[in-house]
Amino acid sequence: MIFTTKAEYGVRMLIQLGTQGSGHPVSLKAIAEAENLPLAYCERIAALLKKHGLVVSTRGAHGGYVLAKPAEEITMDQAVLALEGAIAPMDCFLDDHNGRVQCSHHGEDGGGACATKLLWTRVQMGVIRSLQRTTLAELIEFDSKKPTPALPTPVTTL
Repeated sequence: MIFTTKAEYGVRMLIQLGTQGSGHPVSLKAIAEAENLPLAYCERIAALLKKHGLVVSTRGAHGGYVLAKPAEEITMDQAVLALEGAIAPMDCFLDDHNGRVQCSHHGEDGGGACATKLLWTRVQMGVIRSLQRTTLAELIEFDSKKPTPALPTPVTTL
């Protein structure tokens, strides 16, 4: 399963808000610069995150975006669903909007069973569970533990 840059950039933006923000609005320009992302694309992603209640925006000279709730309460399934929509491991999976997945290989009557549906449903559920168990707070903490570049060891001569 490959997520698009919307998911990648959106999660990176959320991490920046959690890191830089501390309750204070952060401009999209500052986030785009920190993550080396295109500002126009960040604006579209921020609109999706706002629409799904993950961030809130403030206007004005000191405006920007803040997390809508504590980072511990934001799970990555919320973020990915806001940015990507339904999580489906195969193009043939159709979301019926009732939490069930339908296989497009069969007619609308659902006749017959898709031989691979069990496999792809398990893959889908594994991905969703992993996203549900990962909070933004964990990603922020992981990001803060980036290794610092090692200093070169001095060469001694005798």
